[in-house]
Amino acid sequence: MGRYAFGVDIGGTTVKMGLFDQGGNMLDKWEIPTVKDNGGERILPDVAASIQEKIREKGIEISDIAGIGVGAPGAVDDEGTMVGGAVNLGWGVFNIPETMKKYLDVPVKAANDANVAALGEMWQGGGKGYSNLVAVTLGTGVGGGIIINGKILTGASGAGGEIGHIHLEDQETEACGCKNKGCLEQYASATGIVRLAKRRLAKDGAPSVLREGEITAKAVFDAVKAGDAVAVQIAEQFGEYLGKGLAAVAAVVNPEVFVIGGGVSKAGETLLKYVEGPFHKYVFAPCGKAEFKLAALGNDAGIFGAAALILK
Repeated sequence: MGRYAFGVDIGGTTVKMGLFDQGGNMLDKWEIPTVKDNGGERILPDVAASIQEKIREKGIEISDIAGIGVGAPGAVDDEGTMVGGAVNLGWGVFNIPETMKKYLDVPVKAANDANVAALGEMWQGGGKGYSNLVAVTLGTGVGGGIIINGKILTGASGAGGEIGHIHLEDQETEACGCKNKGCLEQYASATGIVRLAKRRLAKDGAPSVLREGEITAKAVFDAVKAGDAVAVQIAEQFGEYLGKGLAAVAAVVNPEVFVIGGGVSKAGETLLKYVEGPFHKYVFAPCGKAEFKLAALGNDAGIFGAAALILK
């Protein structure tokens, strides 16, 4: 096996890349713009060219490269095929490894970006030491990645782990981005927390620091830490939704640990406190031993996990 692997995390704005050795040490990282013109046809050639440049810069022999792992936004099956395409990249249905090998003839593996980030956290992050985990990304949406016995759970069409679209609220009138109503993502994402906050503030005139400035997820949890009673109520509602959703997940996959990441997770242990209570209230008892930990790799989780597709 080659001594090096590259991890590639394709995002809507930038492509993040990392060079790793066999021990999982990141030797270098960099990024290039994601050029989405003409159906994103330049993305993979640009990635290959950037990796070739890095190979030359580091004086690495092609025979020393174990492979390239790629994380992509969208449903990716076990063969590395974008099953439904990637709308935000302009991509249709095609096989990433086959296409990539036209530009750089080394082994290539591909998977969904949230699943890859979960693999990264298991390998070198907040889930290190565990082989059954669920990574939860609380960002603009709610992403999920499920690892069972050290392997990504992709599902029949690559959509396994889409926990943000678990239905939780029958009374919801607004539509989620997926077109359904009442999804977990509508309450536990950064935008979801803002929705909960605005609804709570509109309910009555109770005093709150949140009435004074822009409402963001960070502002809500900063107010919680400062003891703001209204903010605490919002955090409790958020925790009720997320705890209930993760209890449902636990009953299906029985993880050892939930690793919570994404921008919202910067609230730290304060956030976990509001989730763990409702989780234990709703969880099926034999699944209730699951631990909660904060993700540790931040924006690098994707490149670590992509490299792990090759090195694990």
